[in-house]
Amino acid sequence: MKKILFGLFLLLPFFAVTQNLDQEIDQTIQNIEELKTNQLQLEDQLENLRLQRIIRDLKKVGLPSTNYIEHEAMILEYAEEHEQAKWVAHIILPQIIEGTAARSNDFRVDPLVKTGTAVEEDYFLKYKQVDGSYEYDGFGYDRGHLAPSADFRWSEKALSESYFYSNMSPQRPEFNREGWAELEGALRAYIFRNPESQLYVVTGPILEAGLPVIERSINKPSIPEAFFKVALDLDKQLAIGFIIPNQEVAYPLQSYAAPVDEIEQKTGLDFFNQVEETLENQLEARVDIQAWFPEEAFGDVRPIYAPSLPRNHFNTVQAKQYIGINKDIHVCGTVVSTRYARSGNLWINLDKKFPNQIFSVYIPKEELVNFSYQPDQLLENQKVCFEGKVMDMSGTPTMKVYKEEDIELMK
Repeated sequence: MKKILFGLFLLLPFFAVTQNLDQEIDQTIQNIEELKTNQLQLEDQLENLRLQRIIRDLKKVGLPSTNYIEHEAMILEYAEEHEQAKWVAHIILPQIIEGTAARSNDFRVDPLVKTGTAVEEDYFLKYKQVDGSYEYDGFGYDRGHLAPSADFRWSEKALSESYFYSNMSPQRPEFNREGWAELEGALRAYIFRNPESQLYVVTGPILEAGLPVIERSINKPSIPEAFFKVALDLDKQLAIGFIIPNQEVAYPLQSYAAPVDEIEQKTGLDFFNQVEETLENQLEARVDIQAWFPEEAFGDVRPIYAPSLPRNHFNTVQAKQYIGINKDIHVCGTVVSTRYARSGNLWINLDKKFPNQIFSVYIPKEELVNFSYQPDQLLENQKVCFEGKVMDMSGTPTMKVYKEEDIELMK
């Protein structure tokens, strides 16, 4: 019996240690769960504080009117007669760089617009099938975001707000999904290059009397002929504006860039009107293209303004319209790069360098003897017109040139 009691006495510390370890593990797990809860609460608090700061900062730089509707992440003025916003103001924060919120697609009526907004049936009809799927009958226009959802991917709350129909405008699919989306991406790219900045952005349709409407829709939203967007980096004192037609965007985005002053003249809106007047005038009167489109700093240029060219002469953007047509035309642009391929053929890019080229010329190796000069050296950085037929070369409009007479230096 003594031996048994002595054995139990020896085991008591072991059981005590084991029990203490179990308790410590349970307590540690509980502490971790409490930390997670606290972190989620703090993250939610931080999100709300950032939303409050967005509204504060938008008002601080100035809004185009005082007749606006204030949401948590954006401010807008609704044009009831056109069933869409006259303008939408928001801020692109550096937090989009790490943002992970995905498209919510929760399109819905804006509850703050007292007169009511457009609805789904203003853009398309859908019919439920026997198998539970839907058949869609579209009216030919996208529900185009004014403040893009991707600008809010740091906040699920803000991103969801972007799907209010007050933030939608009828956009042609080729405009919304390509050129307009490219512009939205270009402004986000600015933040990726300048993560210490935030961008003040105001976007809207060009609204005027007599615009066509979506005839099959319920509320008859107007179909804008063009859209504007202005952006401001107040810290770096940079501003830029755009007006782009509601159609396929044929030219590089830089071609649509303009000082904010010009956008104000065309829209009748006064942007950033609470910025100190002298600074506001300076910001809105100029635009530094290279700050917004850094590729121009590396030699890319804007295509030549088409109306300035002679008859039967076209710029590099227009050239693609003549792909496969058995007709000689003149394509004009600035030679921004030249290179010899391994085969010995000389390649010449106009306006945009490889791999972003929009029009290329090549002179076969055996035809270079027809030139009294070295084309790669003489033509570099020159405005030149090339004569010939346009073909498709891996998606790029391309012209084959055989002799010196096919090339004309522009005055």
